Amino acid sequence: MTPTDKIKLTPENTLDAELVTLCKSVVAKRARTVIDHILEHGIITNEDLSELYGYDHPPRAIRDVRENGIPLLTHRVTSAKTGRGIGAYTFGDPLNILRGLIGGRKAFSKQFKQALIRVYGERDAFTNEPLDERYLQIDHRVPYQVGGDSDTLEAKDYMLIDASSQRAKSWSCEKCDNFLTILDSSICSKCFWAFPESYTHIALTEKRRLDIVWSGSEVKSFDELIHKCREEGISFQEYITALLRK
Repeated sequence: MTPTDKIKLTPENTLDAELVTLCKSVVAKRARTVIDHILEHGIITNEDLSELYGYDHPPRAIRDVRENGIPLLTHRVTSAKTGRGIGAYTFGDPLNILRGLIGGRKAFSKQFKQALIRVYGERDAFTNEPLDERYLQIDHRVPYQVGGDSDTLEAKDYMLIDASSQRAKSWSCEKCDNFLTILDSSICSKCFWAFPESYTHIALTEKRRLDIVWSGSEVKSFDELIHKCREEGISFQEYITALLRK
């Protein structure tokens, strides 16, 4: 972990004018909270975001800033309160401004969601579970922070997923080196989280994944399988893998 006094702080009076102008053009409340704090203090921590501003998921607020094209550096520091390691953030090099993201995400129309449903059906892209339209949300296949928004809306660039899939994808992407530093859309395009129907890696790790959902009358069968696994002292994953190998 980096001692706080070794981190180069980035308050407003130390910044390039272009970066300051971009920072002050952001209107979204959560992103602006992060920006204004760093402009004043030169740094913000996850602890600040949680305790001063009440954000339960600080990385989401940091992601909001990055999704506006503003470069942030991530540091690992020790909390003066708990003694544990926490994330801290300062502004990055103006040369790393992502101009394709300036202005933030664009809102999707109901018409575009209907167009996606006509292409993909009312189902989650990862689990293939049929879901009512109101539970599905539009997501960029390639994360917005990496690929930005295209000039035209095309179904091939988006997917429909539910809230739990969105959280799982965000959690994995936010820890991926391509999402954090490399920012190469071609790498994302080969990832499970972008194209679960055809992929070579999951967040740069050589893995394969299958999501299965039991619903309705199938739940009883699932519960019976779980009970069997517990009796045999094995995990459900081990049980399914053994079945597939037979």
